[in-house]
Amino acid sequence: MTHPSDTRAYFFKIDTTIKKIRNALQKQFNDAGFDLTVDQWVVIDHLFRNPGISQNTISEMTTKDAPTVTRIIDLLSQKGLTERRMADNDRRKFLVYLTPAGEAKHQEVLPVVSAMRRKGWGNLSEEDYQHFVRIMDSIYTNVSE
Repeated sequence: MTHPSDTRAYFFKIDTTIKKIRNALQKQFNDAGFDLTVDQWVVIDHLFRNPGISQNTISEMTTKDAPTVTRIIDLLSQKGLTERRMADNDRRKFLVYLTPAGEAKHQEVLPVVSAMRRKGWGNLSEEDYQHFVRIMDSIYTNVSE
């Protein structure tokens, strides 16, 4: 017997929605002259909320591979937005922090990101959000097992 999900291309719907959001957000960044990619923003946002985390932790949080995260952090460091500091308890490990310029960039970009989130959510309700999170969490768990 065919399962109902066999004929529904929900992964395609998720993927195209994510791409649409990323492209729209990147256009907003470019139009505002932020000199950031969406991936760089994601790392900056995680560092703002979790200062002094390792590159491995950033990889896990962003679901990006280690070489990609290293490249992003290198670029952000070249822009003066992040810095690596040796961990106090392990001299082989580096922790990543936003610089004051990185914190200022976060504050500059956040209103644009927030506006895009509001636009994307439109007139959907809190109940819609709870259903959305439940469904996405279920899909995530199902494909993680």
